Amino acid sequence: MAHHEAPHKDPRKMGIGRSIAVLTSGGDAQGMNAAVRATVRMGIYTGAKVYFVHEGYQGLVDGGDNIKLATWESVSMMLHLGGTVIGSARCMDFKEKWGRLKAACNLVKLGITNLCVIGGDGSLTGANQFRSEWSELLADLTKGGKISAEEAKRSSHLNIVGMVGSIDNDFCGTDMTIGTDSALHRIIEVVDAITTTAQSHQRTFILEVMGRHCGYLALVTALACGADWVFIPEMPPEENWEEHLCKRLIAQRERGSRLNVIILAEGAQDRNQKPITCDQVKNLVSKKLGFDTRSTILGHVQRGGTPSAFDRILGSRMGVDAVMALLEATPETPACVVSLSGNMAVRLPLMECVQVVSYTPMPHQTVLFPLLLLIKSFQNNWDTYKMLAHVTPPKMKSNINIAIINVGAPCAGMNAAVRAAVRVGIIQGHQMLAVHDGFDGLANGQIEPIIWAQVGGWTGKGGSNLGTKRHLPGRNIEQISLNITKFNIHSLIIIGGFEAYLGGLELVTAREMYEELCIPMVVIPATVSNNVPGSDFSIGADTALNTITMTCDRIKQSAAGTKRRVFIIETMGGYCGYLATMAALSSGADDAYIYEEPFHIRDLELNVEHLIEKMKTSVKRGLILRNSNANENYTTQFLYNLYSEEGKGTFDCRMNVLGHMQQGGTPTPFDRNFGTKMGSKSVLWLTDKLKECYRHGRIFANMPDSACVLGMKKRSLVFQPLASLKDDTDFEHRIPKTEWWLKLRPILKILAKYDTVEMDTSEVAAMEHVIKKTGLVKGGKM
Repeated sequence: MAHHEAPHKDPRKMGIGRSIAVLTSGGDAQGMNAAVRATVRMGIYTGAKVYFVHEGYQGLVDGGDNIKLATWESVSMMLHLGGTVIGSARCMDFKEKWGRLKAACNLVKLGITNLCVIGGDGSLTGANQFRSEWSELLADLTKGGKISAEEAKRSSHLNIVGMVGSIDNDFCGTDMTIGTDSALHRIIEVVDAITTTAQSHQRTFILEVMGRHCGYLALVTALACGADWVFIPEMPPEENWEEHLCKRLIAQRERGSRLNVIILAEGAQDRNQKPITCDQVKNLVSKKLGFDTRSTILGHVQRGGTPSAFDRILGSRMGVDAVMALLEATPETPACVVSLSGNMAVRLPLMECVQVVSYTPMPHQTVLFPLLLLIKSFQNNWDTYKMLAHVTPPKMKSNINIAIINVGAPCAGMNAAVRAAVRVGIIQGHQMLAVHDGFDGLANGQIEPIIWAQVGGWTGKGGSNLGTKRHLPGRNIEQISLNITKFNIHSLIIIGGFEAYLGGLELVTAREMYEELCIPMVVIPATVSNNVPGSDFSIGADTALNTITMTCDRIKQSAAGTKRRVFIIETMGGYCGYLATMAALSSGADDAYIYEEPFHIRDLELNVEHLIEKMKTSVKRGLILRNSNANENYTTQFLYNLYSEEGKGTFDCRMNVLGHMQQGGTPTPFDRNFGTKMGSKSVLWLTDKLKECYRHGRIFANMPDSACVLGMKKRSLVFQPLASLKDDTDFEHRIPKTEWWLKLRPILKILAKYDTVEMDTSEVAAMEHVIKKTGLVKGGKM
């Protein structure tokens, strides 16, 4: 990502004398409230005045009570709410010149020259048009005597920043739009529920999901639930798809499956651009195959409900960055969209994004065909789905045996990784072996072949079906090397947390003594703690984060009822403060104590004073998170005692240790897909590595790059040699030495109303160009 060094500015003074208006427009999306809350609080923090515009552009046109000054407390208790608290409307008036004139007049009268728009592509296109004709609108208003020349001069320039809030994820340049992850949560809950009843009756279910012309939700759902078929607008099925579909469903039943799931995007169509409907597919399956078939159209369920942890954090990060982008803007900077790419905040020129979305298709292409295939993540999802769905294992076997092992504590998403690895391995012609109970099982010979049908339905199962243990190979290394020979294991996939990484390192070190260990290995990070070096995210952390967030929501509700109560909550994570920090951001906590950011008695006193001040406002409750190993002396019990004593007469205290509930539960859509992608990518990499290491009729791999961690780094999945990660590892505390999420901690403090926050504004997200990013060149050639 392009960054440029800027002089260190104090954000607390940047907004003095400035006014910002925030509005939500178009269809609502879960997480919009997090963005509104962050925009308001960051704006106030910088010294700016912030206004709510109620009912979207309609409120901007109507003015009056629709444009109200926001306060710090007015955005309290809205993080966990779906939809948008300030209301949204589809507005026809704003499309007319007279409507935009009225809107401009309302803004000028209030001295608002910064507008933050949260909505889909239509809303952002409208915002851009508004900005481009601003001087013309001011001239007309002055001429008509609606505003004075002085007022026009004071508001001579309008800054606009957009945030994309849309469950369809159909905006170019953004990895995920606000609301997409929550919509997937809703869909997967329904799919999981339907699968259980479909299994009882051996039924075929067809589910229609939203998304307009965009198949993202349908595709990711299909990937996350292992659907038998998916219809998406970007990839119309081949001519005689009806026959192929029936063959696929029969093949699944013959393999022992008791149900079939077909996912259909609402904009699905065939090669001749004729819509494909739920009823059409239902009639085909029930008439041609005689299967008991049901169809469900999910509808607005997908847009409702509480936002997921991801959407709350996404909305909060974007809101903070939107305010910074507005205050840093000059008349020359183009209107921009703040967005996320991987885990990096980026700013994109609004007009380029909109142009790419409305890019003209070829006659044989569907509306957004070129757009979505250029988004790398969409293409990856499609490739992975296709590979796992087409179940014709090759006639030729490779004579390669790949063993899969789970190590460390169980977490949600491990089974998804195992399933993907097993199936991709079988497609490659390999024999896949399951190792039960971690490295102990590898030493004791608890190894058996695992076949396609055995891993059916594993994507949605929490925990570890293979069984897992924390023990390292260490003392059993000789036994392990003997079993590698005995079971003829040619390569190893180790799925787990820090123990998986340590175990992998031990095996690599032992290669000098035991030639049998000279086989390619890959470690897939899977732990709720997210503490594996070489990866920004690990499988299981998203599910744990959602569990903690949901619990914090309930606790806050209880505190809001009793008033004047402070809750201290202990999260898991060992020495890694990821869960505590991210959960604090997503649940709107007052602070999170973690090992990586040392704290002293003066900090604790400041926090108590902060809460005493807070109790004087209308928000009479507090929420403090503490990571389990944050400090050996300032334990959760100590903090509880301290807060109870110091808060006497002002607030009382309660303590919760969340414990092992954080390791359980059904995996979230993110963890299912992350696990699936990691599992399949690891096997494809091993297949190539095995060809490289095949010499004189046997496999011999002793180079450092033959044993890697597969990790998510910034924007892509990368393989890094285990040995090369040693320097970035704090072995004593079992954490990486560099952790990307630490830079989000100032946001947590600012949104909790701490004044003295050191926020590093030297690393400003520079504008990136979508055109270059997507490979679209002017003139429409690819």
